[in-house]
Amino acid sequence: MSTTAGPPAHEWSSGGEGHPRRWAILAVLVTSLLVVVLDNTILNIALPTIQRDLGATQSQLVWAVDSYILVFAALLFTWGVLGDKYGRKRVLVTGLIIFVLASTACAFAPTPEALIGFRALMGVGGAAVLPVTLAIITVVFPPHERGKAIGLWAGAVGGAVALGPVLGGILLQHPGWSSWLTGNDWGSVFLVNVPIVAIGLVGIVRVVPETKNPHPQKLDIPGLVMSFVGLVLLVYGIIHASETRSFGVPGVWVPMLLGTAVIAFFLISEARSDHRSFDVSLFRNRGYAVSLTAVSLAFFALSGITFTLPFYLQLIRELSTLQAGLCFLPFAVGQLLAAPQSARIVDRFGYKLVMATGLAIVGFALLGLTTLTVETPLWFALVMFFLFGLGMGSVIAPASTVMQNVLPLARAGAGSAVQNTVRQVFGALGVAVISTLLATRFGQLMEPTLAALPASIPPAAQEAATQSLGGAVLVLEQAAAQGAPEALLESAKVGAFDAFTEASHTTSLVSASVVFLAAIVVAVALPKIAPPRKQHTATPMPHTPGTPHAVAQRTAADAAAAAAELEDDYAEEALEEYAPESQKQNRRRRGRGVDS
Repeated sequence: MSTTAGPPAHEWSSGGEGHPRRWAILAVLVTSLLVVVLDNTILNIALPTIQRDLGATQSQLVWAVDSYILVFAALLFTWGVLGDKYGRKRVLVTGLIIFVLASTACAFAPTPEALIGFRALMGVGGAAVLPVTLAIITVVFPPHERGKAIGLWAGAVGGAVALGPVLGGILLQHPGWSSWLTGNDWGSVFLVNVPIVAIGLVGIVRVVPETKNPHPQKLDIPGLVMSFVGLVLLVYGIIHASETRSFGVPGVWVPMLLGTAVIAFFLISEARSDHRSFDVSLFRNRGYAVSLTAVSLAFFALSGITFTLPFYLQLIRELSTLQAGLCFLPFAVGQLLAAPQSARIVDRFGYKLVMATGLAIVGFALLGLTTLTVETPLWFALVMFFLFGLGMGSVIAPASTVMQNVLPLARAGAGSAVQNTVRQVFGALGVAVISTLLATRFGQLMEPTLAALPASIPPAAQEAATQSLGGAVLVLEQAAAQGAPEALLESAKVGAFDAFTEASHTTSLVSASVVFLAAIVVAVALPKIAPPRKQHTATPMPHTPGTPHAVAQRTAADAAAAAAELEDDYAEEALEEYAPESQKQNRRRRGRGVDS
C-alpha cells in the first residue's frame, strides 16, 4: 500500500490545525460515500422497470430496498467498532470491495429472490463505508472546521440522493448496452458502481491516512453479536409489516418484540461492561440525544417519500425514467445550497434555531405533497422537492456536527456508527411504515374499482391490483387484452390513479406529523451549544522526547474548552486528549498521591 497518505498521525492528530491534506481527504471520502448513497436512489427510479422485467410483487420490491437497509443498519455499529480498533482506512477499503462485487452480482440477478440476496450482501459492504468516512473526517479536521467539512459531506450526500434518479433515468432510457451485458434493461444501474468504486479506492490508497483508537479496548464480541441479532430481528419485523399490511400479526410483532428485548439486554450489558463497545452514556448528553432524534425522524420521512414518488411520477404523470429522475434535481439543489452553508448560519443563529427551522421547512414541504393530484402542475411538485432538500440540508449537517463534536477522537468511529445505525433503522422504518400505509389505504380505495371489472379477471390478479399501483396497471392491461370496454378501462384507470394519490396523501401527512414532532423536540429540548472556535495556542512549551510537538503546544485553555463541550462522562478523556504534557504528568502524580 502506498505511503503517500501524509505525515505520521502523531504529528497532526492531536494538533489544532488538522491534517495538512484534509480537504483532499474529504474529497476522496465523499467520492467513496457517493456510490453507497447513489445506488439506493438509482434503485428507486428503476423499481417500476424491475417489477415489469422480473415480475416482482410489491412485497418483493420492498425487500429489494430493505434487504440492503436491514443488513446495513445491523452492521453499521460493528464496522464502526472494528474501524476504531483495526484501522478505519483498512475497513473502508474492505467495505468498498465487498460492495462492488455484490453490486456486480445484482446486475445479473435472474429472479427477485436473487436480487434481494445480493442487495443484502451489498449492505455488508456499504455498512463499512458510512461510519468510517464520518469518523475520518472527525479526526483529520480540527473542531472549528469540522462543521464546514461535515456540511460539505452532508451536501454531497444530498446531491447523490438526487443524482441517483437522474443517472438511473439516463441509463434506463438507453438500455441497449445494459441488455447486451446483463440480459436485462436495468443491470446498468448496478454496474455504474464499478468505475466509481475504482476511483475511490485509488484515492483512498494515495491520500487517506490510517487512523484508529490509539488505546483500543478488548473487542466486545458478545456485545457486537447481540447488537447484530437485535437489529436484524427489529428491522425484519418492521419490514415484514409492509408485506402483511399490519403490525398485529405474529410474524411482525414477535420479531419486533424479540429484537427490542435483545437490544435492551445489550444496552444493559454495555452499561455494566468495563470494555464496552457501545457507550450508553452518549444518550445522557442532551445535545447528542436531541440531534439524533431530529436527524432520525427526518430520515424516516425522506426514506418513505423517495420510495413512493417514482411511482407517482412514472405511472400517474407518465414521465419517462429520465424525466422522473430529473424531477429529483430540485431536492439536490436545496441540499447543496443549505448543507455547505449551515456552519456559517449556525455561527450566527445557533444550532437550535437552524435545526428547528430546517425541520419545519421539511414538514411544510410534506404538507404540500398532500395536495398532489393527476392535474397538479409539475412545477408545484418541484418546488416542494426543493423545499424538502433545503430543510434536510439545514438539519443533517448541524446535527451530525453536534454529535461528532461530543465524542473524543478515539471513539469517532463507534460514535458515528451509533448515529448512523439509529438513522438507518428509522430509514427502514420509514420505508416499511409508509409502504404499509400506502398499500393498505390503496387496497381499500381500489375495491370499488375492481368490483366493476369483468369477472374473468383471475382472483390472484385482482389481489395484485390491490397491493400496488403497478399491479393495478398490469391488471388493466390484462382486461384490455380480454376485450373489456374502453370506457370501463378508462374509468378504472382514473379510479386507480385517484386511489394512489389519496393513499399517498395519507402517507405524506403522517410523515409531516413526524417531522413537526421532531421540530418541537429540537425547539424545546436542544441545549444552547456554542459552535467550536479556532483555538490559538500560546508560546510553545519545551518539547520533550517522545512527546508530539503539537501536543506540547496545547494550553490549559484548550483542555478546558474541549472538556466544557462534553458531558462529565467524557471530561477526563477530553483533558487527556487536549491537555499539555506537563498537566497530564501532574494529574498522573496526583492520582498516585504524589505532591506536584
